[in-house]
Amino acid sequence: MFCNQCEMTAHGTGCTKVGICGKDENIQALQENLIYALKGIAAYTYHARELGYTDPEIDAFFAEGLYSTLTNVDFDLNHFLELNMKAGQMTIRAMTMLKKAHTDNFGEMVPTQVPTGTVAGPAIVVTGHNLKALYELLKQTEGKGIHIYTHSEMLPAHAYPGLKRFPHLVGNLGAAWCDQKKLFAEFPGAIVGTSNCVQIPLDSYKDRIFTVGASRLPGVPHIENWDFTPVIEKALSLPPCEERPGEVTLTTGFADTNVLPMADKILEAVKAGKIRHFFVVGGCDAPGSLGNYYREFVRQTPPDTLVLTLACGKFRFNDLDLGTIDGIPRLLDLGQCNDAIAAIRIAAALAEALGCGVNDLPLSIVLSWMEQKAVAVLMSLLSLGIRGIYLGPKPPAWITPGVLKVLQEQFDLHLTTTPEADLKALLG
Repeated sequence: MFCNQCEMTAHGTGCTKVGICGKDENIQALQENLIYALKGIAAYTYHARELGYTDPEIDAFFAEGLYSTLTNVDFDLNHFLELNMKAGQMTIRAMTMLKKAHTDNFGEMVPTQVPTGTVAGPAIVVTGHNLKALYELLKQTEGKGIHIYTHSEMLPAHAYPGLKRFPHLVGNLGAAWCDQKKLFAEFPGAIVGTSNCVQIPLDSYKDRIFTVGASRLPGVPHIENWDFTPVIEKALSLPPCEERPGEVTLTTGFADTNVLPMADKILEAVKAGKIRHFFVVGGCDAPGSLGNYYREFVRQTPPDTLVLTLACGKFRFNDLDLGTIDGIPRLLDLGQCNDAIAAIRIAAALAEALGCGVNDLPLSIVLSWMEQKAVAVLMSLLSLGIRGIYLGPKPPAWITPGVLKVLQEQFDLHLTTTPEADLKALLG
């Protein structure tokens, strides 16, 4: 690495510092966090742009944010905190824009039950976040006898009227992005990766996986101009899926547009003591046993609480049957990670109805943290002044103790401990 400050090559003669001379680790941590947030914002704006939506204010912030991370531009810690908060505001704009793009093109989400097994016949499974790609594939496979399955963050696609109208969109397979290699090795059909959450393939399925949009894989064919002909031909040439019913049925498709019409019923239940607390539990899943914290947390939530969830972190627990409260499902899946905007709108509406601030609501946010979009969403929540968020299953590797202390002091940010201890702290 070349050091711009002393004009010497790191690990060479003279300067031996890797990084930025003259900047402390906290500045660098906030720069790193800002870059991750920008990547998350870029993902949302990319998918919105595919559907014809742009925002010049977001575009301008990319230049401001990236320029601020140059080695000798900015040494002001407070300014970097402000830039990270501004990234949060841009995330809100990006999520709002993408939500509009989705609903304008595919309709308002409706609660939908989704099978998790396979039906007999040729098949394609689609993973990632890109609803435009799924729509184009559904159009091109119509009437060809091919069944289309979703995986991970594509599960909410089943709730959009413009997508669920295709009868050959038949179910969801697997869980979060990190089970790809096992799932895809067992799945006999063709595979399409539509966003960054696609892993380097195993040799056992490398000859039947394709990418589209921003995603690329080494040695894997890439679909251009939304022409899925190679995927269709591959699917028809492969062994068909067998009839195999799934063990559970998943429910997705809740949003502010169908939760808020229940607001009077929810408020009545709150005032009657039937709903004591709301939890937002979601985020990006990560491989390993640490993520089991979220399953245990949700499983142990008392029967007089509601759980709102979103993103692929929900696959740790979205097979649980938590029952209902006065007909209101206790587990409400709001959709993809960008659908955090729905959770924000629901919280704001409840606060307004109860005549209090969002931080005064009986509501707690418990997030799982893994990749760039999760960073952007967290910054959006902090930029709104939301306090008391619990974050896990472990602290982000790039966040220094100094920066963590600032976030804890300014936003009452907590790291998760155990489900039992955290539930006790949150419920009092």
